[in-house]
Amino acid sequence: MADKAENHRLPNTDSEPRDAVAAPRPAPTNPTPLADTRLADTIKHGGRIYQLMVESVRDYAIFMLDPNGYVASWNPGAERIKGYTASEIIGQHFSKFYREEDIATGHPAYELDVATLEGRFEEEGIRVRKDGTEFWASVVITAVRDEDGTLVGFAKVTRDLTERRNAELKALEDARRLAESVSANLAKSGFLTAMSHELRTPLNAIGGYAELLSLGLGGPITPEQQEYIERIRRSQQHLLGIISDLLNFSRIEAGHLTYDIQPLSLAQVIHGMVPLVEPQAEAKEISLQADPAGPNCLVLGDRAKVDQILLNLLSNAVKFTGSGGTVRVTCKESGDTAAILVTDTGSGIPPEKIEAIFEPFVQLGRSLSSAHEGTGLGLAISRELARAMNGNLTVTSKVGAGSTFTLSLPRPK
Repeated sequence: MADKAENHRLPNTDSEPRDAVAAPRPAPTNPTPLADTRLADTIKHGGRIYQLMVESVRDYAIFMLDPNGYVASWNPGAERIKGYTASEIIGQHFSKFYREEDIATGHPAYELDVATLEGRFEEEGIRVRKDGTEFWASVVITAVRDEDGTLVGFAKVTRDLTERRNAELKALEDARRLAESVSANLAKSGFLTAMSHELRTPLNAIGGYAELLSLGLGGPITPEQQEYIERIRRSQQHLLGIISDLLNFSRIEAGHLTYDIQPLSLAQVIHGMVPLVEPQAEAKEISLQADPAGPNCLVLGDRAKVDQILLNLLSNAVKFTGSGGTVRVTCKESGDTAAILVTDTGSGIPPEKIEAIFEPFVQLGRSLSSAHEGTGLGLAISRELARAMNGNLTVTSKVGAGSTFTLSLPRPK
């Protein structure tokens, strides 16, 4: 190192202590060979073990500066992090590692002045590599003095913390986005709840007046008028169903739903829900079959929520099964769970859409001319309800051969 350093001429050492943070240091006018300075002697007699240690470190840039900030030694870690070889940088001022705006404000000289007065300077900030790229660095500068207290130079340790800094910034950005998302979801849930309540009132009034007209309380009605009233009633019920889905979805997102978990028989659930969709199946000439469920088809769940899930699955199965098809409901037990399976002979679901159908507001086959009406919330709500009861709702399907939806729930211990 001494032989290498002798090829570079560095400034005289100013041994007088500073009593305040000084202005940026002027360039030296009478440079002295490094071999004649105390810093060179300190480096030369630093000890072989110390020398080997510094030379083996590659994760940290460890190098010495003379009292005026000129580089006097250079380890492999410094070359790796900053890009300069020892022959390129020794004898150069360490301000080469700083941005132009930092040099203009005298920041490099400020660091040396603080280290001189306090013995140490430490910060994290932007530094510049040989190729001009910037990195986030942890910098520690320590004043080095000889036995009589004379300043002989500075030891500088730099570490590249760019990856850690980027991770911290990403975490902050993710936290900000999450906070915004949570705030937006709360606002959306509040809006949906308020609008659902506001819309239900006039729709209930429409349904009530349609019922009064249907009963003839406003006077005799013709068969044609009766048909119109029935259409009004069906539209009113359809809109109420959509609003109920929106209200349920907003409650789920806001965590406002409560669950009454009790042991219940899936056979009773099937027996109660299948008759509700029989008229819909008969109208499409679909065969609706319910296989007998064994006595062991017992689960832990909220009866109202399980009823709601099965009714949604049966309604979807009938809706998406063509005339003359079949919808079958079965129950099976497997280990710690029992399940209701709803199988149809409909058009099936493409593999890439299997998970998408459980996303809110997604409905396969939807178009402006489609007869498949609804919000696309039914399956999203059903899966959330199932998972809230420690169960799950899954589907297997083959295009052209139909689908099987499986509602699984834990069995009583």
